[in-house]
Amino acid sequence: MEANTRSTGRLPAAFLTPGSSSFMDFLSDHQPELLPGNRQLPVVQGVVEAPHGTTIVALTFEGGVVLAGDRRATMGNVIAQRDIEKVFPADEYSAVGIAGTAGLAVEMVKLFQLELEHFEKVEGAQLSLEGKANRLSTMIRGNLGMAMQGLAVVPLFAGFDVDRAKGRIFSYDVTGGRSEEHGYAATGSGSVFARGALKKLYRGGLTEQQATTLVVQALYDAADDDSATGGPDLARRIYPIVTVITDEGFRRLAETESSEIVRQIHERRMEQPDGPRAEIL
Repeated sequence: MEANTRSTGRLPAAFLTPGSSSFMDFLSDHQPELLPGNRQLPVVQGVVEAPHGTTIVALTFEGGVVLAGDRRATMGNVIAQRDIEKVFPADEYSAVGIAGTAGLAVEMVKLFQLELEHFEKVEGAQLSLEGKANRLSTMIRGNLGMAMQGLAVVPLFAGFDVDRAKGRIFSYDVTGGRSEEHGYAATGSGSVFARGALKKLYRGGLTEQQATTLVVQALYDAADDDSATGGPDLARRIYPIVTVITDEGFRRLAETESSEIVRQIHERRMEQPDGPRAEIL
């Protein structure tokens, strides 16, 4: 299927034949071995050791949704990477946060981005947020064979629904099962602790600034109790990735913004090591 324009100057017929608006369907028909879930893994004894990423949190607020993640990747008891990026824009109005096998997760996100872009170019319109969530569910389901061998990918998907004019959050399991979360959600090894913080501090009517502060607090709490979750590293200037999606589109907070949030939380924790009180928001 590879294009060879040097010999004839023409694309292969597969590229010129009308078909589905899904890039994954196109790849499945013409070169299925390129799909992550169709690759043949060597036979190994035991679980495959590969870098894993955690923790991802999401939170809705008045006018949009926040998606954030810590920066640590682990491989067993070893810190594989301290500054990995786990939150990516899917398109103009949505984003994906990855938890699980880091390499496969990043590849899946890139394929998902291409899937949405391909649909928009073929159809001349964007998928609805519901449609995007369903497409991601199909991709995760296609990775089930890898997940059964210990290479699972469990993302968190969030975006601004232009039809409903509000932020929405979708979580997944390794089989591709999709659930819409209301208010807040977390995934990854530190999700239990992050969700506990979100449960205590979340309330309706949050502003964007309050929402971004809250998700960083939740990641801070997760890092406090989960060794696979990296807390803010002030010495190396490594801070959580925080993204905001509103009717104006996707925006990633600059390092100066996220570092200021971390500084404020760190100062409060110096006074209250066991965690903030709800009224600080």
